[in-house]
Amino acid sequence: MAFILKRKDFARWQASEKLPDASLCGAVKEMESGLIDADLGGFLYKKRVARLGSGKSGGYRTLLSARMGRRYVFLHGFPKSDKADITQDEKKALQFAGKVFLELSDEALAKALRSRVLTEVRCEQDH
Repeated sequence: MAFILKRKDFARWQASEKLPDASLCGAVKEMESGLIDADLGGFLYKKRVARLGSGKSGGYRTLLSARMGRRYVFLHGFPKSDKADITQDEKKALQFAGKVFLELSDEALAKALRSRVLTEVRCEQDH
């Protein structure tokens, strides 16, 4: 099973939007089956996530770094209605942060989780 994480800033935004972890798990599952909205390069991806009670077109855009099938880190999210896209500078900063998180050793990852820089996304396992 892949390890799904979220950055502290993303978790704060997610809570304010009342976006459940299950939506993030669904997005990763879609990515693993090839449904990727945009590959922004440098292991950074854009993935649409539906807003509760409506579809993806009126939903959210999430940006995450991923090593497919192994580790996913949600970095940034925004409602589609707020802005169409991120700037080139934001993209570079997110690519850098994501690369750092993807390359963390098991020990460094445990430390990031303990200090709450990253938190784990809890997915219900399909039985």
